[in-house]
Amino acid sequence: MKFVKPYWKQIFITVIIGMLKFGIPLLIPLILKYVIDDIIGAGDMTAAEQLNTLIWLMGIVLAVFLIIRPPVEYFRQYYAQWTGNKILYDIRDQLFSHLQKLSMKFYSSRKSGEIISRVINDVEQTKNFIITGMMNIWLDMFTIIAVIIIMLTMDPWLTLIAVALLPFYAVSIKYFYSRLRDLTRKRSQALAEVQSHLHERLQGMNVIRSFALEEHEQKEFHKQNGNFLNKALDHTRWNAKTFAVVNTLTDIAPVIVIGVAGALVIQDVLTLGTMVAFTAYMDRLYNPLRRLVNSSTTLIQAIASMDRVFELVDEKYDIQDKPGAGPYRHPRGEVIFDNVSFSYENDQEVLKELNFTVKSGETAAIVGMSGGGKSTIMSLIPRFYDVSSGRILVDGKDIREYQVRSLRDRIGMVLQDNIIFSDSVRFNILMGRPEASEEEVIAAAKAANAHDFIMELPDGYDTYIGEQGVKLSGGQKQRVAIARVFLKSPEILIFDEATSALDLESEHLIQQSLFRLAENRTTFIVAHRLSTITHADKILVIENGKLAEIGNHEELIKKQGAYYNLFQVQQLD
Repeated sequence: MKFVKPYWKQIFITVIIGMLKFGIPLLIPLILKYVIDDIIGAGDMTAAEQLNTLIWLMGIVLAVFLIIRPPVEYFRQYYAQWTGNKILYDIRDQLFSHLQKLSMKFYSSRKSGEIISRVINDVEQTKNFIITGMMNIWLDMFTIIAVIIIMLTMDPWLTLIAVALLPFYAVSIKYFYSRLRDLTRKRSQALAEVQSHLHERLQGMNVIRSFALEEHEQKEFHKQNGNFLNKALDHTRWNAKTFAVVNTLTDIAPVIVIGVAGALVIQDVLTLGTMVAFTAYMDRLYNPLRRLVNSSTTLIQAIASMDRVFELVDEKYDIQDKPGAGPYRHPRGEVIFDNVSFSYENDQEVLKELNFTVKSGETAAIVGMSGGGKSTIMSLIPRFYDVSSGRILVDGKDIREYQVRSLRDRIGMVLQDNIIFSDSVRFNILMGRPEASEEEVIAAAKAANAHDFIMELPDGYDTYIGEQGVKLSGGQKQRVAIARVFLKSPEILIFDEATSALDLESEHLIQQSLFRLAENRTTFIVAHRLSTITHADKILVIENGKLAEIGNHEELIKKQGAYYNLFQVQQLD
């Protein structure tokens, strides 16, 4: 209702226009009754008078249907769809804003395909709730009430017979729809799983082909698709039972009315025109009821989808600004880990009581065996995760005292696998600072040793580079990512295995860029090849989440401890 509230005027106008749309056809049975009883059955009128009256009546009726009805129909459809689409826009807009605030912990336990399914498919279903639940149901209720009132004015007893089956209709609706919501939710979840599976496989198509796994993956997709089919068929079976029972009730009622009305006409208790009009109104009474069955199905599906949408909306933020948190002003870049421990949810500790200081402008390299917690340390500095205990100080202040956005604005990251978006090279560099000028973009690219290869691309900086930068080599993607950080010009830099997957030539070019970028900035480097970090002011050796050694290259080599052993393993001089 929070999303609906801004558009209540449009919804109200749509319902009023809808009443006109549904109200005009309600005149037809009355016109039919008048033609049969008062024109054709009028004994005191000549044939010419009857024909003349009929022509005048048809002229007025046609004028109503040709002049009033079309604009009413147009505006009713337009406002209904306009309102539904605007509300969908607002929901998706807020959902995307919400998704950007959720922590990496949330994304580490969710499949991106399922999230996409909720934002696209399930939000689309909520449109049905708005159009059906907020508009159509009220119009159908209005039609039913209007028809019953008109029928009561013609014959109260026959009206009671006409509505006698309504209680059975209500009971059957309640019985069947209590389970339909659960079945619809399971069906939506199964569809989300198919979408998630498909999304992952499309991203990993090169792996599937390189291992010749097409047949295996076909079987895996068959399982996912089969699960959705089973859930869809369960839903369909129950839905079919609902329609079978409810539509039988709505079909029996007119038959009963025709039988009773026919007997009354034979006994001269009821006029033929009234019987014909009553039978026509039975159609107008039970058609909205049938629509309500369809609407109920639509609403159940929409509500099940809305459950999934608002379950996502209700996800709590793990990382958010504390009350009174301030901006990170006048940054120098000193970073202190003060007795920091960390674990992912209920898992065992990844980091244990880390204590170290990296002064402003220093370069600190973090080394150790895979799985030791090096990348986790890098994720804690920009608050992708919060520490389990202890604290991280930046410029003497706990990072939780800063506004998250202002802290991250002063941190630049170059990762092993940087995300490159399916847009132009210029767009990807501008993500460092969207308001930057063309000259600044080119300067950043030159500093990152990227300008030359960019100019060789078909459209230079305007070249579209495909999803995940598929048209660029690994080294070229890294240089675009580094150009992005140059443009951002942060005080704290994080290089997480930034050159580990590159050939020697690319690594050399990128090392040049990284050295240039790190000048006079506090820099953290996670490196696999120890030869690339011998220049670091501090080298931190992490073993099983603990700080095993700290010092510069010469100090640690002399110590002949963990770092020395790692260095010997790599057979470096």
